Amino acid sequence: MKKKIIAIITVLIVIIIVALVSVNIFNTKKDLIEIKSEDELQKISDSYSSEGSKIAAFVISPYISSVFGSIFNNFSSSIDIDTNYKSSSSGDYSIESSDIMTDSTTLDSATDSFQEETSTDYSTTNLQVENVDEADIVKTDGEYVYSLSNDTVYITYARNAADMAVVSKIEEPQSNMYPEDLIIQNNKLIVISGNNDKTIVRIYDLTDKSNPNKIKQFELSKKYYTSRFLNGNLYVISSGLIDEEDNLQYIEDGENVNPDEPNAYKIKDIYSRYQTIIASYNLNEVDSKIKVQSYLINIENAYISENNMYLIDEEYSGGSNPTLANLYGIKGVFGLKDIEIESRTASSSIYKFIFKDDGTVEYQTKTTVKGTTIDQFSLDEKDGNLRVALYTTDGSRVVVLDNDLKQIGESRYLAKGETMYSARFMGDRAYLVTYKTVDPLYSIDLSDPTYPKVLGELKIPGYSTYLQPYDENHIIGFGFQTSENVYRNSYGRVTTTSTRITGMKMALFDVSDVSNPKVISEQVIGDSKTNSTILENHKALLFNKEKNLLAIPIKNYTEDLSMSDEDNISTATSRYTRYLRNRSYNKIGYAVYNLDLETGFTFKGLITHDVDETKNNDNYTYSSFNNYSNSYISDIRGLYIDNTLYTVSEREIKANNLDTLEQIKEVFFN
Repeated sequence: MKKKIIAIITVLIVIIIVALVSVNIFNTKKDLIEIKSEDELQKISDSYSSEGSKIAAFVISPYISSVFGSIFNNFSSSIDIDTNYKSSSSGDYSIESSDIMTDSTTLDSATDSFQEETSTDYSTTNLQVENVDEADIVKTDGEYVYSLSNDTVYITYARNAADMAVVSKIEEPQSNMYPEDLIIQNNKLIVISGNNDKTIVRIYDLTDKSNPNKIKQFELSKKYYTSRFLNGNLYVISSGLIDEEDNLQYIEDGENVNPDEPNAYKIKDIYSRYQTIIASYNLNEVDSKIKVQSYLINIENAYISENNMYLIDEEYSGGSNPTLANLYGIKGVFGLKDIEIESRTASSSIYKFIFKDDGTVEYQTKTTVKGTTIDQFSLDEKDGNLRVALYTTDGSRVVVLDNDLKQIGESRYLAKGETMYSARFMGDRAYLVTYKTVDPLYSIDLSDPTYPKVLGELKIPGYSTYLQPYDENHIIGFGFQTSENVYRNSYGRVTTTSTRITGMKMALFDVSDVSNPKVISEQVIGDSKTNSTILENHKALLFNKEKNLLAIPIKNYTEDLSMSDEDNISTATSRYTRYLRNRSYNKIGYAVYNLDLETGFTFKGLITHDVDETKNNDNYTYSSFNNYSNSYISDIRGLYIDNTLYTVSEREIKANNLDTLEQIKEVFFN
């Protein structure tokens, strides 16, 4: 009798599991509307366009005109309208090798030196998620350094610093197409190039470093956004506005591909004229074809774990526009009536995709949460849950979503009226930095995902834009040191305030007592003219706890950064660190520090690279995701191979002793 009962229960359990799986698959499919052709895509896009064009208005007074102008400008600024022309040329890379060795060094001697020794230790890119590789402008495999300079990829032998030499270079002759990112995996070099219209991926076999062999090339019809490598597969994401034609077409190995089944989808209740393309390629099967999927969504942020891909779009809703009565009433026409327009509420749509065994991704579900993320570090996955740090006008908070993106936990709001500048998740903890006049570092306990608790707060001058774990009980903050000036009238009332950047700053926080975080060391770098890529790009950091090594690129500009009370510190800082066209600098350097818990930061020295004065800032081509990584890369990356520190810029590569920083060799690119 017991066996029969057990058998019945087992059958019921199996039926329930099958039913749940079937319901989940059905709901996922129900959420997707398949787009079967370019014509169908165009009809969907046109329907959104016509809906948006139904509103018309007449300008009756200068006052109303300014209102509409403001509304239109705000709307336009939220849409990335690309004005660069399309390049129809299909040029290819050219490779040169035998004539570019320097200092009479030959490739044979460099190879012989390598064969005599075996590299045991070299640095890799500073990643957010272990085993999920991110592309960067400089990479190493422990033997060679691969770097970008203008429109060229340089491959430099670097295993033996004394024999360092460029062994080959890969050039991009195609107009308006520049290499943006590199990945090195499985003895393959992946070069990702792009402009505002398309993304080109070229993959080279590196068996012969002096003559890399191109084994694959594909082109996507939208602007490059980001890429990852995991589980043997390369994933490249591009995104942009839907064009008038050829959105579902891609090019693979020189041939146009118009798939009968384009794997294109509209997600239910999402109305977007943006198309996001996800392409995947198995590097272990070089003869395989790429797999391409596309979705009618826009993306502002992306977080990619070992199991899932999350794409995030920011949206705005609510708020009230001026009514016709207000606009065209007697007082409105003559500009006598104040027109109040409520601010709109920001929210983030999160789209979840899982990685499948065949290397593709599969859409799972979506959700919308109040607030916006600031970068990829605003999200983290643990135990099947997604933790998200969000900023709103009500303050900052952390929400926890389950495997189906259903909210299961939420912290209280923090620091109303302050901007969130950085977030980092470490195990069962989250750390947020907000800023108005001082820098509060908040620690949040996430050990119970259904009840996130704010435990501690630390206030110091300035603010951190990037947080890097040192170990489970310590965290490093990179940001700015600031000072505030308050101006008062003769009655003692505050008339204006200004915030001034007084230098870059690094701080080491002790968070072993989560409820009482402490600063145990800090270092102010330079002055109000000093800046670093690390403030915006985590891949610029070279850090190794065991070696007590921390190093970052440094730039010194010719003018200060100060902000009036009319400025938003976020936009002012962004303007300072990104929009460099009207600013100039003489040198770029690489600051090297020792860092340990007993002595904190100890400055070792600065390795400088001269800026090429023949190139001016007007040559920059701005890319919203990759900063100024297109036509001219004025930045330094650092890496080590055994006991040698290599610094790489667009002009040269230098080798220095890691302990003494004494220069061993310098090789210029040409």
